[in-house]
Amino acid sequence: MAKHILLVDDSRDFIVATRAFLEEEGYEVTEAHDGVQGLERVKERQPDLIILDVMMPRLNGWETLRALQNEEDTARIPVLMLTALKEPEDVKEGFDLGCTWFYTKPITDYEDLLLVVRRILDTTAGG
Repeated sequence: MAKHILLVDDSRDFIVATRAFLEEEGYEVTEAHDGVQGLERVKERQPDLIILDVMMPRLNGWETLRALQNEEDTARIPVLMLTALKEPEDVKEGFDLGCTWFYTKPITDYEDLLLVVRRILDTTAGG
């Protein structure tokens, strides 16, 4: 059974490109366009991994990650923060809030992102 990834980002172009790449690699991908919609998607079907942007309308990535970490049934879902924010304090904020990994945009090498996704899934979900 394919691993299920939830992509949460307000950039439709980013979602289209990333979803196409991940699906081509055999992953099942669900999308959400802000944190509120992301949390709704998690309730509908818990993913194996969440790829989460920070700067989004309604509920930003930090607030979304905090909400995920505060619920027992979602606290263990690995979260890859994927954002244009790249200052050391941003990276620290992500890890302090409980993200599994922090990756900065723009993505220049989808193969590198794929290695990170595989590594997270292999180490957190037993492969």
